[in-house]
Amino acid sequence: MRRFALAIIIATLLIGLAGGVARAATSASPSPGGDKVILRIGTLQDIDSLNPFAGVTVAAYEMMHLNYDFLTGYAPNGDVRPEIADSWETSEDGLTWTFKLHPGITWQDGEPLTASDVAFTYNYIIDNELAAFTSQTVNIKEVVAIDDATVEFRLKKPKATMLRLWIPIVPEHIWSKIPGDEASTYNSEPPVIGTGPFQVIDVKKGSYVRFAANKDYWKGAPKVGEAILEIYTNQDTMAMDLKSGALDVAVQLPAVQFNALKTEPGITAKPALFRYFVELAMNVYDNDNSQANPVLRDLKFRQAISWAVDKQKIVDTALSGYGSVGQSIIGPFTDYAWTPPPEETFGYDMAKAAQLLDEAGYRDSDGDGIREDKQGKPIELRLWTRSESPEQQRAGKLIAGSFEELGLDIVLSVENDGTINDGIYTYKGDTYAPNYDMFIWGWGGTADPAYQLGSFITSQIEMWNDACWSNAEYDRLYDQQDAEMDPAAREQQVQRMQQVFYDNAHYAVLYYPKYLTAYNSDKWEGWVPYPGEDGLVVLQNDNIDTYVQVHLKAAATTTTDSGSSSTTLIIVAVVAALAVIVIVLLLVRRSRGRAVEQ
Repeated sequence: MRRFALAIIIATLLIGLAGGVARAATSASPSPGGDKVILRIGTLQDIDSLNPFAGVTVAAYEMMHLNYDFLTGYAPNGDVRPEIADSWETSEDGLTWTFKLHPGITWQDGEPLTASDVAFTYNYIIDNELAAFTSQTVNIKEVVAIDDATVEFRLKKPKATMLRLWIPIVPEHIWSKIPGDEASTYNSEPPVIGTGPFQVIDVKKGSYVRFAANKDYWKGAPKVGEAILEIYTNQDTMAMDLKSGALDVAVQLPAVQFNALKTEPGITAKPALFRYFVELAMNVYDNDNSQANPVLRDLKFRQAISWAVDKQKIVDTALSGYGSVGQSIIGPFTDYAWTPPPEETFGYDMAKAAQLLDEAGYRDSDGDGIREDKQGKPIELRLWTRSESPEQQRAGKLIAGSFEELGLDIVLSVENDGTINDGIYTYKGDTYAPNYDMFIWGWGGTADPAYQLGSFITSQIEMWNDACWSNAEYDRLYDQQDAEMDPAAREQQVQRMQQVFYDNAHYAVLYYPKYLTAYNSDKWEGWVPYPGEDGLVVLQNDNIDTYVQVHLKAAATTTTDSGSSSTTLIIVAVVAALAVIVIVLLLVRRSRGRAVEQ
């Protein structure tokens, strides 16, 4: 009887264990707030701020579009489509745009969205010169709510980008209480109130960001209950978690793990296109308050060292070939792409780089292996790479090696995004004093080039213009292209801007990476790539359709309130029952055997 009781206890434990395994195997993911279908996304980059006027990372921009709606949005192929605006029209002179809003939209706290919220958002940016979006509001004079469902934009000039404005609409009843001069430093905390398909409800810095599905979303509720952005510091761990089922999709995988995942059953792995480039940025702030090495202000110095950057080697080694050599800040994804003519391209030529430095007056006069500046001081430059990107760290090592071979003293260090941002946005009291020399980072753009180009106009110094570069011709061309309604003429202006930017060599665009992405296609369906079929399925900023449409396959286990499949539980129960029978029979048989032996 003792053995029988023991068998029952063991069987009971097995049933409990099997039930736990079933829940782990069939649940999309356990939820801290209850059992729900949860989509888990793995990434190396954290959200730096929940404040839409302060966030700068790709992850922060993903958060913005999940939590907030725009006036107009982007279809999976990059075309303009309605978002909170159902329709629009423009006056014959192009100076007035009128938008009709979708009826019945509510904020996530239950308040109705009206045209006043749209007008408030744009006027708040314009009146307070909120630099996060001022490059996009160029030539907008004022925005007026005609009635609750109609908003009118009154322009100084026609605006080519009117339907391409990447600006989240914020609630007037919340943000009107925040003074404009505090908007960019305001500490937004969850729950973040927007009208989007998801809402940020919980954040743990460096660990995760939790989004709850907006069940009252005006386009229809997402098919998952939550989405969790899991922040990783190790690519291999992220890949293993995807393989084990702890993650549903992973972005920026290491090449070795990615190649292995391509043959893993139930996982789709592809090198995805992304409107993104990675650059070597140089601090060229022409101001006595700058804490950068002054040699970087010399155009001839920057052009000389540009010849010492082996971009193809970086693609081949740092990216394992998953990318292409970069040149311009507008990548090869749109009609506006530009590449320098061969005779004007900064190639890789160490001898030419050394010659140009000599000609510019930067020589090693004392023979110690380090070149001096024009005041005779050895040239030391800090080069920062990001802890969030192993690929960029490898690129940094290659560049540092080449620069040291040229005779420059390079102090290479790995810093996190927050530390690099602190260096870019350093102040001495109230005076801007950027404290860095060079760093390697990247930019994600939008379907229209104006967003990317506008990040580098003079007025964006202290915000997006992280190289602190100023050029009068570039600024003038930006204003012209924004008001140019002839696509062919605008294309010429945009391409000229790219050439001016390239020639000034304060950025060396290193490469256009392919993001090594993998997702569970056995359990999930409804993944939406952007832009186009070769694009990313998450972390795309413009298009967030994956989050709304992805769902468990009908053939996959269907989660219940306990987070497990009834079918699977039946199977588990049968297995557990068989385990009980087997254990009892073994014990009884063993008991009989001992009786015979005795």
